[in-house]
Amino acid sequence: MDKQTIMELFSAIASGDVTPQAAYDRLKIMPFEDLGYAKVDHHRAVRQGASEVIFGQGKTPEQISGIARSLMNNGAEGILITRLDERTAHALDPELHAEYHSAARIAVVRIKPADIQTGSVVIASGGTSDIPVCEEAALTAEFLGSKVTRLYDVGVAGIHRLLSHLPLFAKARVIIAVAGMEGALPSVLGGLADCPVIAVPTSIGYGASFGGLSALLTMLNSCASGISVVNIDNGFGAGYLANMINKMKGAAE
Repeated sequence: MDKQTIMELFSAIASGDVTPQAAYDRLKIMPFEDLGYAKVDHHRAVRQGASEVIFGQGKTPEQISGIARSLMNNGAEGILITRLDERTAHALDPELHAEYHSAARIAVVRIKPADIQTGSVVIASGGTSDIPVCEEAALTAEFLGSKVTRLYDVGVAGIHRLLSHLPLFAKARVIIAVAGMEGALPSVLGGLADCPVIAVPTSIGYGASFGGLSALLTMLNSCASGISVVNIDNGFGAGYLANMINKMKGAAE
């Protein structure tokens, strides 16, 4: 149940269309609904402006479908399901009409039309192999209402590719820099841009990259200012944070 739904409920009480007891019966299940295998947070949209996101990894199709139906029945305008493998995605309740994006391992369920995308989030990847994490970030930010520009394979091994896009970075409200190997891309962008840079280390790289740990440490130790770092391969976290920055009061156009 989102803020608008709650306000409509209050208006219905004031007009006499809904009794106080009926309103109480609707509100008493908040802030969460206990499904046995999950406690679905229906106050998330009121507190944070976006409904609870379903983390699909480790959940059965039945569990994911049940959580999604609970969100739908309580006013969610859209549902985002992350870390969802293709087999589980195809086994979801067909009535959800989930749109699956295999590269990002994300499914989107739309109950109402998507919000108009605003602001400017630029997502840059060090290499083509980083694209799945980039797409997780991009789809998350777009789902939440941010305008996203993708800029892939502009890593420091051929830095001229990156420098040719400086005007684009100059217009960005926030940049997501996604890189594996040694993870140098966010440091370069942090020294060029005047907006926040969200660094995302990926697990791409040879043996000594230690599954993304090398890139993570590089990003944490960056000498460039204005850089924040999320966990290895955490495109969702980067996309969510980027949207929050992009849509801060007075920021988004």
